[in-house]
Amino acid sequence: MKLFRRYIGDLFLTPRFYIGMGVCVLLYITSFFFTSLGNLPGILLRVFLLLAGIDYFFLFILSKSPTAKRQMSERLSNGDENKISVIVKNEFAFEVDIELIDELPVQFQIRDWKRSVRLKAKEQAKLIYTLRPVERGEYHFGDILLYVKSLLGLLSRRYKIDAAMMVPVFPSFMQLRKYELLSRATLQSESGSKRMRKIGHSMEFEQVKEYVHGDDVRTLNWKASARKGGLMVNTYTDEKSQQVYCIIDKGRLMKMPFAGLTLLDYAINSCLVLSSVCLKKQDRVGLITFSNKIGPVLPADRKPIQKENILQVLYNQKTNFLESDFEMLYMQIRNRIKHRSLLILFTNFESLSGLNRQIDYLRSLASHHLLLVIFFENTELRKLTNSDANNIEDIYIRTVAEKFAFEKRLIVKELMKYGILSILTSPESLTIDTVNKYLELKARQAV
Repeated sequence: MKLFRRYIGDLFLTPRFYIGMGVCVLLYITSFFFTSLGNLPGILLRVFLLLAGIDYFFLFILSKSPTAKRQMSERLSNGDENKISVIVKNEFAFEVDIELIDELPVQFQIRDWKRSVRLKAKEQAKLIYTLRPVERGEYHFGDILLYVKSLLGLLSRRYKIDAAMMVPVFPSFMQLRKYELLSRATLQSESGSKRMRKIGHSMEFEQVKEYVHGDDVRTLNWKASARKGGLMVNTYTDEKSQQVYCIIDKGRLMKMPFAGLTLLDYAINSCLVLSSVCLKKQDRVGLITFSNKIGPVLPADRKPIQKENILQVLYNQKTNFLESDFEMLYMQIRNRIKHRSLLILFTNFESLSGLNRQIDYLRSLASHHLLLVIFFENTELRKLTNSDANNIEDIYIRTVAEKFAFEKRLIVKELMKYGILSILTSPESLTIDTVNKYLELKARQAV
């Protein structure tokens, strides 16, 4: 059985073989009508079969198995283009054409992926391609298939390279490098950088030093001045180790897809970037997830390992298509978070009535903490409101779209009325808007 698989099971006939056989058959048929052809069809058939035999001999008898190896990172970044390379080497003593098929994970639903390369004897090549996953979880790559043909191209031999592996897809860690500069004291926006004026001054004591011209006389330390015999002032530094909690709603409204990613994935990617920025600003960052019941909770911490802890928690978070329980969220926060903190809530409200059902719990949270509610603009509605109306149906659709878009803006005003900070943003701009708002609050020392 092994011999059959080795010498017959991996043998494939190429289109060139079928064309050659077709020509021989056509000549045989023609020879019945034109006897002048004589034995020409038989001679050509024997030559053709001889060439096929030579091709088989070189591919199956004198051959050495070509090698292929897939190179990629240990984990993929969700929503980003991840580079994957395959190194293939020709072990034959002659030039060959190789068609490479990499068995991709089922999540991509790509069934026609293949690459072709011509390699000289003992030559190797690196084939590079990219994959953009849009779901978190485990991705299983299969084997690598090589279909090798000689320059005759009559036969093809299949080689199966064992390359099965499981690669986890994590929240977008590539964005950490993209937004690394956001941890500085400036804000990044689409139009450039803008400096924020600080209001007041920090009260975190740093040291006592001698008074120099220009120091704030309100910080004079009279006891130290009396002991020193000269004017001494207290100096202060920016407050650090403030608590920041990212709260991610996993309810059914967060399952809405935009550009291949769900709102939950956008929120998770933004939370990961924001956590990195908070840690660089020396704040303590924590995480809370919830839907109809409380999910994983990470207490606020400023250790460098906290970013990896958050990444591991967010790796397998999914929606369960149920309504989110904000009352339960309020009770959990009151029991778990004892100090005033910045709460950044990633959620979504599609209507004003939906907000009104939860506004009492949001107001209660805002009375004990600094609450920032982030919800999403429906970019599909924006396309409809900007489209031309050519008939009655288009007018009706555009009017309804404008109504829902206007209701989103009313939600912002309703939250503002109760002193609750909010951001209405598109999914694509979520990360930059969130980090900008956090840095603004830090500059204002609002926490």
